[in-house]
Amino acid sequence: MDSLIYSLNATIPVFLVIVAGYLLNRRGMFNEGFISAANKFTFRITLPLMIFADMAHSDLTSAFDGNLVAFSAAITVIMFALIWAGARLFIKDRSLIGAFVQASYRSSVAVMGFAFMMNIYGRTGLMPMIIIGCVPLYNIFAVTVLTFEAPDARNDTNKKSKLKKAALGILKNPIIIGIFFGCLGSVLHIYDYMPKMISKTVDNISSITTPLSLIVIGASFEGRAAIARVRPTIASCLIKLIVLPAVFLSAAVLLGFRGEALLALVIMLGSPTTPSCYIMAKNMNNDGVLTSSVIAATTLVSSVTLTFWIFLMRFMGYIS
Repeated sequence: MDSLIYSLNATIPVFLVIVAGYLLNRRGMFNEGFISAANKFTFRITLPLMIFADMAHSDLTSAFDGNLVAFSAAITVIMFALIWAGARLFIKDRSLIGAFVQASYRSSVAVMGFAFMMNIYGRTGLMPMIIIGCVPLYNIFAVTVLTFEAPDARNDTNKKSKLKKAALGILKNPIIIGIFFGCLGSVLHIYDYMPKMISKTVDNISSITTPLSLIVIGASFEGRAAIARVRPTIASCLIKLIVLPAVFLSAAVLLGFRGEALLALVIMLGSPTTPSCYIMAKNMNNDGVLTSSVIAATTLVSSVTLTFWIFLMRFMGYIS
């Protein structure tokens, strides 16, 4: 019973904020302009600031967990490669492959990961190690698969120009920028020299990231209207929330990950597909309908599956 209460306390408050966003939107509290602006604001401003502030506050030189960074990077490469190979083998409609692959491996780890860790520990803990290990690869792999699997990808020259443009986009990605300056700020101990009024301003802005982003996720949820392309959606949902956590959490346990490190991996592997997948899929001429379907399905189902994975790891004594 203690393990069940622990897992419910870890996940349900986060999902209740998402539900609150959905209900408030249904009541007419928000409009499309607000949701779009809030999405852009959290992605471009508050989330990078939160990543920067958390990493800059930490002494990464002493707290750096190379094994966790390497493991999260390695499993990201493996699951991306396996899902892409499997999609090319089993999906007959080639126009769905890019969207399917991206939605099946890419978690909302930056937003949901920080939200869960803050809810459980009151701090982000080892989540920055996961961010360093997987988020840059998430973006690089998404650009790669969406470029090569786009229906309008005609020739190598076109692909090369797209990849060059995409590479520049990766370098300009706000999350990547937040990671870079966060690492730099930690190494330089920038908070020791930053004027108090500036550091408090950064911390105050970054502190609204979690509640605002969860509210926006709920407000953006389209419910039944978003669930389309049922068979690939179900397949992607099973891969994302059941298969990948089962395989790679088993590997993590066998390799000796425990406690906070293992919980960070549970959140990385069990979180729903990130809403930014839809923006990338649409902008790169891939299937937006399938992407939105998987986002909706994984957001809904992960409230159960993620609670289960945390409960299981707690019950077996691997996290405390």
